[in-house]
Amino acid sequence: MSLAKTLKGDIIAVDLFEEFLEKLKENSAKENTTANIKTLSASMDKLPFEKEELDIIWSEGAVYNIGFKNGINYWKEFLKPGGILAVSELSWTTNCRPKGLEDFWTGEYAEMDTIAGKIRVLEEAGYKVLGHFILSDDCWLDNYYNPLLNSHKAFMDKFGNNETAEMIVERDIQEADFYKKYKNYYSYGFYIAQKL
Repeated sequence: MSLAKTLKGDIIAVDLFEEFLEKLKENSAKENTTANIKTLSASMDKLPFEKEELDIIWSEGAVYNIGFKNGINYWKEFLKPGGILAVSELSWTTNCRPKGLEDFWTGEYAEMDTIAGKIRVLEEAGYKVLGHFILSDDCWLDNYYNPLLNSHKAFMDKFGNNETAEMIVERDIQEADFYKKYKNYYSYGFYIAQKL
């Protein structure tokens, strides 16, 4: 919605799940947007776009589903020369970190790397990095972990004593606790790069 209020032109919102796209349609109907929003239900690793069709690809908190390196290389073919990639990615903010924390994230997302490592991957893929920044604590806590943890009661009411549901809740709690304890060691980095 922020992009749609700021930009003119066409925005194609892509999500695998149609219900999220329907929610976007509802929200955009209530807002004053300057861009034209279209929706597309598709997987981020099977996009139906033409080669060099897009000016900007914007992906927040999602590329890990197909892997950072795989995603930025695949999406590059859809960007026009000089096109912009804006992508957030889980990143270490220091080279020194507790072993337990590193073991946890290696098990969860083996492609996690330092900011310098992510920039190197972008450069090796044929992008010029224009800038990057680290998301603040409130992005994690107010906009992700707190709503996630608050949703657990309704989630468990719906799924009852399901073993898989219990595992999901336990993993969410563990991940949130890790962040609260170790937030000085990692965060989401937001990377802005240009296709050369």
